[in-house]
Amino acid sequence: MNDAGDWAEQTATLAERMLTQVYALLGHHGIVPNAVQQQMLTSHVRAMAHRSVTGEPLPDVDASLFDEISPESMNLARDVVAEFGNLPEEEAWLLSVHFEVAKENL
Repeated sequence: MNDAGDWAEQTATLAERMLTQVYALLGHHGIVPNAVQQQMLTSHVRAMAHRSVTGEPLPDVDASLFDEISPESMNLARDVVAEFGNLPEEEAWLLSVHFEVAKENL
């Protein structure tokens, strides 16, 4: 199989494993995203898996944009990013927004 095919298969496998972990983690913390939030979160985690497999970098992200994210959401996002094992901290900043928004559903 070519690199693109290998990457696609690895990405899909990693994304599904991580999505299972993400939704279990959110459930454990009583955070329940609505249908639109689930779709956006799922898309983001799949993109994270793609970047993890391919090494594709994120564009520059301004840390100050995330100053109002709660420590709980940021810590959950950092836990998820740590599970990937090879993504930069900026991924946690972006992921934390999904968690923060979903917490508002409570």
